[in-house]
Amino acid sequence: MAVKRQRLVHELREFIAALDRRVPRVERAGERAIARDAATLRARAEKRLRELESEERPVGGSARASRA
Repeated sequence: MAVKRQRLVHELREFIAALDRRVPRVERAGERAIARDAATLRARAEKRLRELESEERPVGGSARASRA
C-alpha cells in the first residue's frame, strides 16, 4: 500500500509540474477555459497530494495506545 501511495504522490507532483510548465496561448480560442480548467485540476491535485502526505504521518496512533 505504501508503494502505491508513494507512486501516486510522485505522479501527482509530475502532473502539477506539467501544468506549471504549460504556457497559456491567449491568442487561441478557448484558451481561457483551458487555463481555468488547468488551475482547477492543479488545485485538486495539490489537495489530494496533501491528503496522501498526511496519511503517511501517524497521528498519535500506536504511541497513544501503548501509554494506556
